Amino acid sequence: MTGTSGPTDAAATAATTGATPTTAATATGRAVGAAIGVLVVDDDFMVARVHRAFVERVEPFRVVGVAGTGEQALAAVGELRPDLVLLDLYLPDVFGLDVIPRLRAAGHDCDVMVISAAREAEAVRGAVRQGVVDYLLKPFEFEDLRVRLERYAVQRGRLLGTVVRSQADVDRVLAGAAPAAPVPALPKGMSVETAELVERTLREADGTLSASECAALTGVSRVSARRYLEYFHTVGGAEVSLRYGVAGRPERRYRFRGAVTGLALPPAARP
Repeated sequence: MTGTSGPTDAAATAATTGATPTTAATATGRAVGAAIGVLVVDDDFMVARVHRAFVERVEPFRVVGVAGTGEQALAAVGELRPDLVLLDLYLPDVFGLDVIPRLRAAGHDCDVMVISAAREAEAVRGAVRQGVVDYLLKPFEFEDLRVRLERYAVQRGRLLGTVVRSQADVDRVLAGAAPAAPVPALPKGMSVETAELVERTLREADGTLSASECAALTGVSRVSARRYLEYFHTVGGAEVSLRYGVAGRPERRYRFRGAVTGLALPPAARP
């Protein structure tokens, strides 16, 4: 990586190592062909490091900076001009959604994707009103972010490349901005019967379930239970929380959110 010495180099080092930056920017810039520049905004530098690694696994995205506060985010956007901001809402100095109107007032037209643990309906409604391109709940897996980034890249390319000659051109762009979310079919190798069993077990659980607990209740293997639980999480039927122990990786725990497969029925509806 090339660049001049000075504050920008120091910020680049901070963003790479996860340390708190003295400025919010890295020195990567945006002159990388058709790369989509991304600014990661999160007050937890370890989380920001993970998000950065996730983003850089998806073409054509490149992380151009990391910020840990709202003020750092505003400064970084002004310096780096990213195409997309991955914005946490729980920042130490300002609520994340309040950053967006300040970006617009300053004349910045970057897109914003919210990545947050904020589950309140008002936060989601506020994000929609502010025109965010997506809203991803923490914690999430790489695939959850990859799908959203790739969808954004397609839509961005459509918007940049469209020449509007008729209403049909406008309708085509707008249709891509809000794609329908059909109920997905089960992935290859997954059975309707097992999906129904795991979904019903998750629905009837008192609180959350781990994959091991689900396996014990259903009689399937732990590996199979986790696969079905992760599938339900991916399609929105389950939410995931992490339970930290004294050692090792945190345990993933699942809570039922709503039937999405159309397979499981409430106990009262069963013969």
